[in-house]
Amino acid sequence: MNIKEFLLKINIQAEEQDIRDFLKHSETDIKNFFKEKWSMFKQEQLFAMQVKDLRIQLPNAKKDKEYLFVFNKESIGLPDIKEFGFGNFPEGITYSMEKGGLSGVPKAAGDHKMILRCVHEQGYTADKELLFVVVPDPKELWKNIPTPTDIKYFKPDCDLAFLKVETKNEVARKDVVAASQRGRSHALEGKPRDDDFVLDFDENTEWYTLAVADGAGSAKYSRRGSQIACLTALEACKKELAAVGDVLEEQIKLYWDKKSEERKDVYEYLHQIVGKAAFEAYKAICGEAVKEQCKPKDFATTLILSICKKFDFGWFVGAFWVGDGGIGIYNKEKQEVKILGEPDGGEFAGQTRFLTMQEIFRDRVRTRFEIVEDFTAIILMTDGVTDPKFETDANLFKIEKWNALWDDLNGNNEDNLKVGFTDDNEKSAEQLLRWLDFWSKGNHDDRTIAILY
Repeated sequence: MNIKEFLLKINIQAEEQDIRDFLKHSETDIKNFFKEKWSMFKQEQLFAMQVKDLRIQLPNAKKDKEYLFVFNKESIGLPDIKEFGFGNFPEGITYSMEKGGLSGVPKAAGDHKMILRCVHEQGYTADKELLFVVVPDPKELWKNIPTPTDIKYFKPDCDLAFLKVETKNEVARKDVVAASQRGRSHALEGKPRDDDFVLDFDENTEWYTLAVADGAGSAKYSRRGSQIACLTALEACKKELAAVGDVLEEQIKLYWDKKSEERKDVYEYLHQIVGKAAFEAYKAICGEAVKEQCKPKDFATTLILSICKKFDFGWFVGAFWVGDGGIGIYNKEKQEVKILGEPDGGEFAGQTRFLTMQEIFRDRVRTRFEIVEDFTAIILMTDGVTDPKFETDANLFKIEKWNALWDDLNGNNEDNLKVGFTDDNEKSAEQLLRWLDFWSKGNHDDRTIAILY
């Protein structure tokens, strides 16, 4: 190796004339020069190896979420570091001396290769490549493929309704709002929404009727089953209320006045209305199955049905419930919730009972009622809402869970999605539909909710 090659090896560039002039020095000076330069070169090489071998792992960041990783000279773990800096910043990330680390809001998901540059006290530098992973927003990984309109029993991917009940005799009456949103798991594959709902207020009788239904995901026509269940139950309730509603109301008043054995009489007439309505829905589904030459279980669906009316002494709320989901009378002021039944949880996750199971009509405890002075809201939900918001069947009976749900509906959530539960707020249906798009890891089923408030 000649002198020029050696100088290049230790990172010194020199022209031929410079080399000739250098060789005019004494042999001792030349030896000392090379000894010093070689020592510096070895130190630089050692420093570069030390930097390269650093074990620095940057915590993963989340796209569009605030990020901070405290980092200083002590974090490097090497002596003789004069200063350091970063290069190849992902979009939205920088090094902030004020915050004492890498910070910002990353804008692009993926694996990014950043550079850590360390400066030795002697002035030489060395680089270390660092992997900076930005995890994508989970919502962006879900596709939203529209349901083909040419399928049998097509229904829109979402639905919403607001039922405005006009003030009467200068007294404001409660309104009803509902929304139904196809779940992300269905949207990912372009499958239809299986949930359904109905709302009604009869100006003649002043009875409210609400229903929500969740078609079984394993049943090929469950979307139609839930629709038939809701529509048939509504019409049957209206018909029975017209026929025996006066008698039911009389029994309700007697029960309230005497507070004695008349509860069973109220129950009998209530069951004649909501229980019969559920059975009519079952028969309608069976009729559809015969017409389509398939089995009723192909239309399997849950059903939560409620009728409500205001009396001078308070509100009467009756219900028929089969399947999962939930219905509750929530009073925020009194910190009270009354659950009108029990969810049909199976032995394994995702199991429940359906309206299409004829044996469920032998179980008359599915019909329940309560009389309350007033309430904040009566809420009916399919399990697409109860699963993420209540997590277990037992939690459905805990007031703190209902408080959290009501706070969530009123905007206390990370997305600031708020439903305005004010009188005659016709925008509440759109607000409720947007709220149903909340993110909950592992909970991507269809979501339907109906609220009387």
